[in-house]
Formats: sequence, C-alpha cells, structure tokens
Amino acid sequence: MSENTSDILATHKPTIANGFRLQFEEAQDTWVLLYPEGMVKLNPSASEILQRCDGKACVSDIIKSLETTFDTSGLTDDVHAFLTIAREQHWLTLD
Repeated sequence: MSENTSDILATHKPTIANGFRLQFEEAQDTWVLLYPEGMVKLNPSASEILQRCDGKACVSDIIKSLETTFDTSGLTDDVHAFLTIAREQHWLTLD
C-alpha cells in the first residue's frame, strides 16, 4: 500500500535508513545514495533534503532550513512529496 504525504508529520525525524549511505562523489560532482546493490544519483533538491535527514531535525525544521538557505517559502508540499518517495524506496526511516 502506498503511503501519502499525510503519513509524514511535521514532528517526524527522518534519517537515512540502514544499508544506505549519503555521500558526495567528486568524480561525478554530485551527491549519491549508496547501497549494497548500487547507487542513486541525486538531483540538487533531493541531496539538499537528504543532507538534513540526520535523525535529529524534524520535518518542520528541515523545511525551515531549506526555506532559509534558499530564501524562499512554500516548500512544505515539495518536501513532503520527496520524503514520501524516499520512504517508499526505503531510503529513509521516520522516528
């Protein structure tokens, strides 16, 4: 069953799931998510969100950080949509 954005709460604290590692690949000049079977090359938006998924920051703090860093507002829906996809792909856990 697919999860929707309402399953992700502002108080959840996402973290990279066991078996995955987020790192910057200099050779490709991009962030990647490594796992035993391969690698996911991340776009800039995805990498900015995942870098903040440290298990300490809650979703609302991640959104505020992104909005401050990029001097914008209204990122809630986009962040929730990405977190939903990342969770469905088992890249993240939510505490």
